[in-house]
Amino acid sequence: MAVRRGEVHALLGANGAGKSTLVKILAGVHPADHGVVHVEGRPISFHDPVDAMNVGISTVFQDPALIPDLTVRQNLQLSDIDEAAFTPWLTWFELEDLDLDALVRDLPLETLRMVDLARALARDPQVLLLDEITAALTADQAERVFALLTEWREKGRAAVLITHRLAEVRRICDRATILRDGRNVALFEPNASPDATNGAATGTMFDVDEHDLVEAMLGAEVTELEEKDESEALSPNQPGSRSASDEVAFAVRGLTSGDVVRDVSFELRRREILGLVALEGQGQERLFSLLSGDRSPSDGEIFVGGRQRRWRAPYDAVGDGVVLIPGDRLLALLPNLPVRQNLVVPLFSRIRQWLGIPADERQRVRNAIDRLSIDTRAASQVRRLSGGNQQKVAIGRWLVAGFRTLLCFDPTRGIDVQTKRETYALLRELAASGAAILLYTSELAEIPLVCDRVLIMHDGRFVEEQDAARATESSLLTAAHGLEALA
Repeated sequence: MAVRRGEVHALLGANGAGKSTLVKILAGVHPADHGVVHVEGRPISFHDPVDAMNVGISTVFQDPALIPDLTVRQNLQLSDIDEAAFTPWLTWFELEDLDLDALVRDLPLETLRMVDLARALARDPQVLLLDEITAALTADQAERVFALLTEWREKGRAAVLITHRLAEVRRICDRATILRDGRNVALFEPNASPDATNGAATGTMFDVDEHDLVEAMLGAEVTELEEKDESEALSPNQPGSRSASDEVAFAVRGLTSGDVVRDVSFELRRREILGLVALEGQGQERLFSLLSGDRSPSDGEIFVGGRQRRWRAPYDAVGDGVVLIPGDRLLALLPNLPVRQNLVVPLFSRIRQWLGIPADERQRVRNAIDRLSIDTRAASQVRRLSGGNQQKVAIGRWLVAGFRTLLCFDPTRGIDVQTKRETYALLRELAASGAAILLYTSELAEIPLVCDRVLIMHDGRFVEEQDAARATESSLLTAAHGLEALA
């Protein structure tokens, strides 16, 4: 792969294709077994990330490389970043009011992503490596990143962008390299000659159809699902999957938490997927903390199966069958433990039980692995799995343990098209079998594909409800900004 000056080069592939591993090699985190990296035409050997930084390569990894128990300022000092070079980038990203003395663990994930990017830019690099930078961002924040990349290109700098959002590739990238099973299998390039480069297929970046990109990522074994029109392949729940007679599984009345969540009420029925849409910082994270027992509300009531519940911790909510898949998948995982032990964590409430997986639970674990097609090649430690497979493990543990109400906070963020489709299908299957699901998503196109209804949150309140099948990105964004739809 060659990255030119003045270009944004996309690096695409399904989960587990090797994208993040390649970036870590280029960033000096992992040594390469073979091969050579050239910078400005000179062969370079990286022994650690400092070597990469010294030749002008800065990286924003998929998970923020910040120490949670330190402040933002302390993280800057630890990485030898000059505040004077860092703060102008905060202004660029409209974060000039960020308190540098705030603990990293108290900041939302989208803010941490921007802090990580600003820190990388403060080094004034020649090459930016961005691994799923927009996955945790709102539409407004993503626009700021696109503006940055446009200016970056005009300055003659280079960027490598890993993303699963194919519309972003067509919009902002000059060329795209496709990885599959750790190999470079295709190059999409504007004005490319018909001849393959190093055996890689070539195409036209601006004119390429997203299905062609997907086919290159998945290979010749493209499923019938991929070949269909996307709107047909990812159709919403069939009419009648939920009826008004289905009992209310989960409800809240007047739920309040300071000025962040204000007088929120809703009902969630069995066999229903209820969508939630909100712009950044509108109270959605706090709401999920309240609904999962991680925080106690200052006012309001929570009902499970018609009975009022007061939880002191998530453990109590899990006992009532209410479980959470958090936005940051690493919060749900024990990264240094194997896949199988991560899957059975909810079954063990005492440390002495962690010595092994009981025989009667092993079949359930195997079933979850098979049902979710979890890639267990790196099963010895979950942290070695791709992001999509880590998310599958976070979901799979509740298939093993069982639940009644599933709270999903952006579960498809940063995972590839194939895994997204598998997740949609699984959620629909779970709902059809009687589960109640609340789904917050930052990708508005998902709403009509998987949800029955959608609630829109603005300034800590629910401001509108829409029929998910008829909702459009325009109608959702209008409501999310607190605006009334034009007649």
